[in-house]
Amino acid sequence: MRHTMENEAIAVTVDSLGAELVSVVDKATGAEMIWEGRKDVWPRHAPILFPYCGKLRNGQYTLDGQTYTGGQHGFGRDVEHSFQGTEGNAMRFVLRANEATLAKFPRDFALESTFTLEGRTLCQTITVTNTGDRELRFGFGFHPGFTLPFDETHVTEDYEFRFDAPQTPVVIETDPSVGLVTGNTRVLMTDSAAIPMDDRMFDHDSICMSRLTAKTLSVVEKDTGRRIDVDLEGFPYTLIWSAVGNPQLHFVCIEPWHSLPDTVTASGDWNEKPCAAALAPGEVWRTCLKMTFQR
Repeated sequence: MRHTMENEAIAVTVDSLGAELVSVVDKATGAEMIWEGRKDVWPRHAPILFPYCGKLRNGQYTLDGQTYTGGQHGFGRDVEHSFQGTEGNAMRFVLRANEATLAKFPRDFALESTFTLEGRTLCQTITVTNTGDRELRFGFGFHPGFTLPFDETHVTEDYEFRFDAPQTPVVIETDPSVGLVTGNTRVLMTDSAAIPMDDRMFDHDSICMSRLTAKTLSVVEKDTGRRIDVDLEGFPYTLIWSAVGNPQLHFVCIEPWHSLPDTVTASGDWNEKPCAAALAPGEVWRTCLKMTFQR
């Protein structure tokens, strides 16, 4: 079920399936700023990635002597989260471990998603609590998609990704045929704040950047200055991605992640997999994504 809250500037809708942000509408213009989720392009909007990001080597992992299978980005985006209600400028959802999740991931947890609206900024806060009696290791990432172009008078080349300060991003390479980290890196650009956009830039899949010092990465319409700002502070990795332009890009994603896909040589042992956090029983971990819609 979908739930909506709004203020004087924007209206926000979240689906309880995956606790997924599915709409942010500019109330003055009626413009939809989150990707609509067309099935023939990319059927999602802004999924959360839990309990891991990307793919598992051979599509499986081993934990407690048992082998489990899993698709890309985990299961958090594909199951119902319980709507806890709207209070003031915030709405809240929670996913607790249950029979279905334990069959995929044998750990107890509570994953809470809180969406808070402050002016033109939407804060999506994730809180993970270890509700069990064993260590809870997990990965996590955000994956919001933004509609592009902003209107019918612009094309992809009228936009750029723009950091708030010059950067020298180190790209963590993946093998596009399997989606796993190769161990190779490259420098995307040197001491520059802008990444130009074109319709073929994601023909070889996403670009995973590390060693960023910028506070924000934005999608900017160059002639008007209209933009969407995404906060990066606290995230070790930031990806940019879109479905292959056919013939043009319909959206772009800015994806702050706390963990990475498996490597091409990963053992498959869950306890050896790099993670966002490893929580002792009762411990809590929190992260927040801030998106400001200057449209």
